[in-house]
Amino acid sequence: MWTGTGPRELRRVVEFDEAFSQNPMVQVSLSMLDIDQTTNHRVDITAEMVSEDGFVIVFRTWGDTKIARVRADWMAIGPVRHEDDWNLY
Repeated sequence: MWTGTGPRELRRVVEFDEAFSQNPMVQVSLSMLDIDQTTNHRVDITAEMVSEDGFVIVFRTWGDTKIARVRADWMAIGPVRHEDDWNLY
């Protein structure tokens, strides 16, 4: 993302170590950003395609922004399966 201009996007799949029992709420944040100081800082990070098994982190920039490195942290909160869970019929 250091070269080029206009819309640019990077996607990374995250798989949970243990599946949730339904789609969790996912929060994604930047924990490190190495960006060119001579251009405007245009960044967007979000979670997409959230499921019980994982989600996709999507990082976007646009215009003349130059990104050297980026690191993201995330947290997923939701109900998990338990051995005592059961359904009648």
